[in-house]
Amino acid sequence: MAWHLYRLGRWSFRHRRIVISFWIGLLLLMGVGASTLSGKTSDQFTLPGIESIEAFDLMKERTPDAAPDGATARIVFQAPEGEKLTDPENAAAVKEALAAVDSKNVMTPPEARVLAATSEDGRTGYASIQYAKQSIELTDADREALETAPEVAQDAGLTVAIGGDALQEIPAQGLTELIGVGLAVIVLLITFGSLLMAGMPLLTAIIGVGIGVAGITTLTGFIDLGSSTPTLALMLGLAVGIDYALFIASRYRHEIHVGRSQEEAAGRAVGTAGSAVVFAGLTVVIALAGLSIVNINFLTQMGLAASATVAVAVLIALTLLPALFGAAGGKIGWGKIPFIKAPDPEDETVKNTMGRRWADLITKHRIKTLVGGLVVAGVVAIPVASMQLALPDDGTAPDGTGPRVAYDLIADNFGAGTNGPLLVVVDTKGADDPEAAVSATVKKVESVKKDVAAVLSPVPAKDAAPAEAEAFEGQLEATDYAIITLVPKSGPSDADTQTLVEDLRDEVSGVEADTGATVYVTGQTAVGVDISEKLADAFPKYLVVVVGLAFILLLIVFRSILVPLKAVAGFLLSVGVSLGATVAVFQWGWFADLIGVDKSGPVLFMLPLLLTGILFGLAMDYEVFLVSRMREEFVHGRPAKESVVFGFQYGARVVTAAAAIMVGVFGSFALGDEVIIKSIGFGLAVGVLADAFLVRMTIVPAFMALMGDRMWWLPKWLDKAMPNLDIEGESLVRRVEERDAAERETVPVA
Repeated sequence: MAWHLYRLGRWSFRHRRIVISFWIGLLLLMGVGASTLSGKTSDQFTLPGIESIEAFDLMKERTPDAAPDGATARIVFQAPEGEKLTDPENAAAVKEALAAVDSKNVMTPPEARVLAATSEDGRTGYASIQYAKQSIELTDADREALETAPEVAQDAGLTVAIGGDALQEIPAQGLTELIGVGLAVIVLLITFGSLLMAGMPLLTAIIGVGIGVAGITTLTGFIDLGSSTPTLALMLGLAVGIDYALFIASRYRHEIHVGRSQEEAAGRAVGTAGSAVVFAGLTVVIALAGLSIVNINFLTQMGLAASATVAVAVLIALTLLPALFGAAGGKIGWGKIPFIKAPDPEDETVKNTMGRRWADLITKHRIKTLVGGLVVAGVVAIPVASMQLALPDDGTAPDGTGPRVAYDLIADNFGAGTNGPLLVVVDTKGADDPEAAVSATVKKVESVKKDVAAVLSPVPAKDAAPAEAEAFEGQLEATDYAIITLVPKSGPSDADTQTLVEDLRDEVSGVEADTGATVYVTGQTAVGVDISEKLADAFPKYLVVVVGLAFILLLIVFRSILVPLKAVAGFLLSVGVSLGATVAVFQWGWFADLIGVDKSGPVLFMLPLLLTGILFGLAMDYEVFLVSRMREEFVHGRPAKESVVFGFQYGARVVTAAAAIMVGVFGSFALGDEVIIKSIGFGLAVGVLADAFLVRMTIVPAFMALMGDRMWWLPKWLDKAMPNLDIEGESLVRRVEERDAAERETVPVA
């Protein structure tokens, strides 16, 4: 592989105009597609084969005009101090505002647009508007009618806020992301000491991200994608794009430093560091694409979109970067910054580097370092044991936004559970006595008193008018199902609500055997609970696949048993630290104010899977770039302990720079307003920080120095059976030397 990449690097260097034109042309093409073909994104999380979704399907099948999973808007009104919503002027303003919510997809008829409830003091009330389509399918006219309808009430002096998913906002890219880019520029300047060399990795990363995100945006016109999908691709593409280019550019500078020609240096840089980039990028792509094994559509889409962006970043680093080397020519050091010293870390005459001093310290106190590192990682990972997963709701929206204001007003005046009622659907098609089956279900539901604030029964009271009873029986005969609405005491994403869903299902489990009716617990809140549980169940399976893949790949790359075992164990430590810190901040609320988390709650339901997949690839990046240099030194004859020290010295500077860039990029996303992106950015920033500096640059060298020669043991039969990927470029050096020798023999003697 190294030889083919070497040839690719030299070809790209020579044909730089073609390569540069191709990538810029592709960027422009994707940009045109994004601006003309893009569609809307959605955060609708659905999953076939779970109880709550099956209930929705049943309702839509029996009543095709119904839209149980359609978008919902909750409009909250609050009168000024000393007034009530029932005051004539306020009541008229509310009625007029609700009547104005009129568009073709609104299912709630005008006569039903009334306040569902009013608070005890009469100041606050809310109304629910049901739509025929999901949020992604609503038209601009639907949204505009909903947004402008409250104006008449606001003009009358009422406070109005709109919650629900009908006005679902797409996460916007803010200025916080520029912090990560700014930090990347600073790190690159310190690493290379010149403006031109520092700008190349940044330029290639931006082009790669532009192509990837524009391509994803174009796809939104053809398939449904989540609103967080482009942001995840941007986050990863920017981070790995800079890092991969950084590794190759650093090697190119070293090859120039030892006196090679520019074209030869470009070829060798791509053939050596590029080999590690291919492997590292492949692990990220496989880990992200592997999210599809969970069989959840939106997670598969996010994984595939991000993996495609990472693949583009790899291709650009292997081709566009050497082309830029060729375009720069002898001016590669242009823009040198006088006060920044950027020595070549592979210059053997420079021995007193910070990386060398750190490696000497670690290997000298290897037992203390190893034990201390494991203790730190274990302590930070403790909160994982109490991790709770849930879908984000309006209660996690940023302070001051419409959805958050609406959620808080409802929670304060009617209870948090009013923001996410549960539905118990009784399928009476197989029941001998449908009314009796519904009554039996109601009794079962009412027996769950602990966490239920109210039960709205569909069964007419004993003293109901005959017309009411006949209407209920007629409806039941027409649809063969009844709906019981429950209002939990706790909010939609609270742990108590998840427990309530489980308790309800346990309580009604015997209804089918007793009456023949099938009972489902559903509603958007139950859907969130089901998806969270599905992901929690899938996490161990995914972890086994990822860990198994890591072991096999590293076994082939490093031709050792202990190296992949150590790498996998270190990866698990990094995941534990990342998830532990995320639980402590987002669920427990520790130091939450520092990153703008104003309300703690369960962890984002897909976070463990995403963090595992992404950190797996990034952890293997640092493992490959550090340990491959150690193995190279060991193979070339250095003693085991010295190979750790020298390999660390050569790779520590570039890995430190790469990790600092990733922490900065991911950390900048953690400073945004969108809770989904904030939690992902924070988890990744902590994970990279732990993996690079605690695991790969502290625990790993201490363990390797402790194990000595045993670190590189491999059974002979296994060594012969495995392919040789040659990540270190040993075969490349041999073939280049053979080629040069052959060329010298063919040169005629003067």
